Amino acid sequence: PRPAPITLAAAHVAGADIVLCVGGAQAIGCMAYGIEACDELGAAEVPPCDVIVGPGNKWVTAAKSLVNGYCGIDMLAGPSEVLVIADHTADAEIVAADLIAQAEHDVVARAILVSTDADMIAKVNAEVERQVDCLPEPNRSTAKEALTQSFSIVCKDMDECIAMSDKLAPEHLEIQTENSQEVADRCANYGGLFIGTHAAEVLGDYGAGPNHTLPTGGTGRYTGGLSVFNFLRIRTWMRIDNKKDSQDMVEDSVRMARLEGLEGHARAAEARSLTLTPAYKK
Repeated sequence: PRPAPITLAAAHVAGADIVLCVGGAQAIGCMAYGIEACDELGAAEVPPCDVIVGPGNKWVTAAKSLVNGYCGIDMLAGPSEVLVIADHTADAEIVAADLIAQAEHDVVARAILVSTDADMIAKVNAEVERQVDCLPEPNRSTAKEALTQSFSIVCKDMDECIAMSDKLAPEHLEIQTENSQEVADRCANYGGLFIGTHAAEVLGDYGAGPNHTLPTGGTGRYTGGLSVFNFLRIRTWMRIDNKKDSQDMVEDSVRMARLEGLEGHARAAEARSLTLTPAYKK
């Protein structure tokens, strides 16, 4: 409801037509159903939109679930999450910083560490405790609360690390291991992938280009992040000018329709046949 000047500037650069100074579930309802102009309140007309995209809190997510179908949505995003796969070569200080960066998002955010090295997990835990106390408020309290429901997993080998990551399908997946590219190539389920110590997830958020709106809660197993494809539609069409050349399709359609018990479909296909007499003419 109180957009920052930098947000308004970004909207201008992007060519936005309308900026709604509304937040929460009310904004979702406004965009989905539109509002009529009201001269008494000085409110301009807001036309209903076709697609609503972008993350929000639990109320925004609930509202998006209600309007889904009336208009399109990108996804139902849950709490933000990061999973770091680390081995004995990882830098505990950097891993801890990345986990905390995720934890400060929300009290229900999840920061997950998967490693083949129990000593590395102990080092990261110590670094997390040290670094989180240095955060200003309210970030410190938020991160500490999120860390109470975050966790680490010790795996017997890298194969198990990868299997665990693929099962969880994290929103953000960082690979901080020896031969990080080889490990990354074997991972299948994630929203965004960050390979190597220098590829911080925060760089994907703000500067490097990888998407910032990504699938959460394991949905990375079957979908991807927000992209231009969310604003495109696949539309199909058919035109047949040569009736003779289409006869194989006509005959196939007649057979398939009757196998499905759709006699009207079969007769509509027969009406285009050069050899079959439509049943309604018999």
